[in-house]
Amino acid sequence: MIVKTDEELQALKEIGYICAKVRDTMQAATTPGVTTRELDNIAKDLFEEHGAISAPIHDENFPGQTCISVNEEVAHGIPGKRIIREGDLVNIDVSALKDGYYADTGISFVVGEADKKKKKKVCDVATMAFENA
Repeated sequence: MIVKTDEELQALKEIGYICAKVRDTMQAATTPGVTTRELDNIAKDLFEEHGAISAPIHDENFPGQTCISVNEEVAHGIPGKRIIREGDLVNIDVSALKDGYYADTGISFVVGEADKKKKKKVCDVATMAFENA
């Protein structure tokens, strides 16, 4: 999309803010013992609070508000009963729309401190590649 008006820019900023808020809130809540479904419910509540809707549900009938991948799951993990454990490598992918405007964001991180050094390196390299791109 090429932004042509200030209204379009403001709408994109708004949905971008919502996606970032959902991502950051979910990351903060990702602690050992929480399930991926519980994390996904955070997104549901925040989307409703801000008048946004999940893009994966809207566009693809995806079975979760967000995609949450853990360890061996490469991408687009389906939220469910999986329990997050210390040392898990978690990726949260948030896509949403509001008033016809879309935003998408994601983050990968290691939960807790166990085996963090090696897994953190993976996250750091991915962040570096993203920033360089």
